[in-house]
Amino acid sequence: MSLRFFQLPRRCAPCWHTQSFPKGYTIPTLASIRRVSSSQTKSILPVQKSWVEKLPPKMRPYLYLSRIDKPIGTMLLFYPCTWSISMASYALQVPYTVPLTFISLFGIGAFIMRGAGCTINDMWDKHLDKAVERTRERPLSRGDITTPQAVGFLGAQLSAGLAVLLQFNWYSIFLGAASLSVVTIYPFMKRVTHWPQAVLGLAFNWGALLGWAAVAGTTNWSVCLPLYAGGVCWTLVYDTIYAHQDKNDDVTVGIRSTALLFGDHTRSILSGLSVASVSLISYAGILNSQAAPFYCGVGFGALQLARVLYETDFESRPSCWKGFVGCGWAGFWMWMGALSDYVFSVTGFLS
Repeated sequence: MSLRFFQLPRRCAPCWHTQSFPKGYTIPTLASIRRVSSSQTKSILPVQKSWVEKLPPKMRPYLYLSRIDKPIGTMLLFYPCTWSISMASYALQVPYTVPLTFISLFGIGAFIMRGAGCTINDMWDKHLDKAVERTRERPLSRGDITTPQAVGFLGAQLSAGLAVLLQFNWYSIFLGAASLSVVTIYPFMKRVTHWPQAVLGLAFNWGALLGWAAVAGTTNWSVCLPLYAGGVCWTLVYDTIYAHQDKNDDVTVGIRSTALLFGDHTRSILSGLSVASVSLISYAGILNSQAAPFYCGVGFGALQLARVLYETDFESRPSCWKGFVGCGWAGFWMWMGALSDYVFSVTGFLS
């Protein structure tokens, strides 16, 4: 018997026959499906359980509001304070109890005021956060707490911050209070300029001025201004990397940032800002007659920034978050350099 008897008529051809699809359609291969899947998941951060979930439910929204589960923000606020305290202690050759006391107080203050800054930011951005994938689960945008409750919590945070500030001399108290204006306007700036990261830098590096004032009772502007400017450049680096996480949503909702402004030139521009940051901090060290340990710390910080900028994929949210956290280590190494220089000088280790 002929096998033609068993052939299907053309109208019964299998559904995957190319004639069943519109003209120009190509059947996706398994490799292409994998590529698309990879590109989609590349930008999605894995869901992570926070230790905050183990605490009483009524406490959780306030702890999430202050970002207590993400300490990197506190450290980024804290490090410029430590640079300044360590450099002032080195210049004045004060007893070790002085920097130890002020580093402790500034650590507590950084923890409190970083939380207050997050509360202010979320109150400003309550409605914008709902339109951004990464932030729509924040307590205010999700409705876990109300705006009046957030205002009350902010009052408690600012009161605690004031209690810490009152431990300093009057010059430092007035200088510290002056920073609140910059902290308050920062969330608004992302609506009117592509440079909100610069405003954040002015706020987050205020400790470079305040730390010296706390130790000395005044500010050595010739040293502190280049130190402050170097810190601002450092903030522009890490917060631009941070802003790349949300750039697609930011375009939709009208939020501006240096991530959108720099675009494809981000890596080269941030490299220039990193060089500026390291140069300015080194210049502050020269003006303060710092010794070799200080510059070793700055050198390690520079290498860390270079590594971050080399490795970060600005199209990947997980990579941007890793780079953002990595920039914090640059600040840590700079602190270690300044602190080591002070310790070696008061102990006579290098003399």
